[in-house]
Amino acid sequence: MSSAKPLQSKKSPPLTGIAIIPGDKSISHRALMFGAMTEGETIIGGLLEGEDVYATAEAMRSCGADITREGAGNWRVNGIGHNFRTPKNPIDMGNSGTSTRLIMGLLTGHPVTATMTGDASLSKRPMGRVITPLEQIGAKIEATEGGKLPLTITGTDNPKAITYELPIASAQVKSAILLAGLNANGITTVIEDHPTRDHTENMLRYFGIDLKIEKDGTKTAISVKGGQTLQPGLIQVPRDPSSAAFPVVAAIINEGSDITCENIGLSPTRDGLYQTLIEMGADITITNKRTEAGEIIANLHIKGTGPLTGIEVPASRVPSMIDEFPILAIAASCAQGTTHMTGLAELRVKESDRLAVMAEGLKACGVNLEMGEDSLTIHGNGKPPQGGTTVKTHLDHRIAMSFLILGTVTDQPVSIDDGAPIQTSFPNFIALMTELGAKIGPASNE
Repeated sequence: MSSAKPLQSKKSPPLTGIAIIPGDKSISHRALMFGAMTEGETIIGGLLEGEDVYATAEAMRSCGADITREGAGNWRVNGIGHNFRTPKNPIDMGNSGTSTRLIMGLLTGHPVTATMTGDASLSKRPMGRVITPLEQIGAKIEATEGGKLPLTITGTDNPKAITYELPIASAQVKSAILLAGLNANGITTVIEDHPTRDHTENMLRYFGIDLKIEKDGTKTAISVKGGQTLQPGLIQVPRDPSSAAFPVVAAIINEGSDITCENIGLSPTRDGLYQTLIEMGADITITNKRTEAGEIIANLHIKGTGPLTGIEVPASRVPSMIDEFPILAIAASCAQGTTHMTGLAELRVKESDRLAVMAEGLKACGVNLEMGEDSLTIHGNGKPPQGGTTVKTHLDHRIAMSFLILGTVTDQPVSIDDGAPIQTSFPNFIALMTELGAKIGPASNE
């Protein structure tokens, strides 16, 4: 991670224009991994070129895959099928929890040994949730105290097929188990109580893998038979709905704004924020909805037509918007009335304790709120808060971007101590927001 980069945002004019959102981070990770698992050449378009995805590419290279960048967003992967090799050096995963957990699953099904490291933020995140099922499949994992990075994983050439019911809703754990199961002798099944992101299922099918998905009440069982090999091909990565959330909310809270975001991934497992904003009264029009490579994609047209109205956010919606709660809290702080969010315990183990960090920053900006163990209640008065503070981001890219968006409407500027982590997921964030009209730049010394 580069050195600290203090940034500041000031009250801005209405935002206008077309926001070119980067490729979906979750799908970019998987496109590189799944391409490496094929026997042949996979061509990827629209790949997110951020630090997290670069870490995934380098990890796959260290395991033997040939990965080259052909041009902006265009990458080529020559896969190695089942012939993964032991990396010569530790794999540095940077800030990426997604690729760390998924690659642990991938390596479980191969007789290789790899040491995985990460930055200060990633090294605080829990890996025990994925270590437990992977050890049942046959991996040997030596982790730092508390089940954290650095860790060393040794896979097996005889992985055991298991049936595993997720104790917490986690697309990453689900995906790790399914990837390990691809090399197992038998059928591996993951059972989830609440739907989580289904990019792994969609993309495995797109790469030719036969998956079985069965629903029974609130439970969903996803099963994969071992011994299958992924087939190479062409994949176009949709634009990231989690990244789009920042200019979308900025347009909503800046009255008079009018922006468009094209080709946004709107899977039902990722669209919770947009459902919530519409329920709060946001003027969002969804057009040209279609399915490409198993993913639902659409264009969004957003207008800033006045204050939102606070609502009770259904806890059942949390898995479909887990990364968007920081920016939803920004929208709620400018809304009229109370917005109550619950079921947020997972926010405490993201890149930072997002629940505590958001509450601390919003209070410093003058927002009236209460924080519980897994809840956040924000009381808005229909006007932006005062601002006028510097927020500590704790190396969290979504915290950084969220408070920069807030600063575009507050009476006084909002500063953040470090915008460098934004490079992990949204490298052109500042340029994009500035082009739309936002006043975001280096922090002033005044």
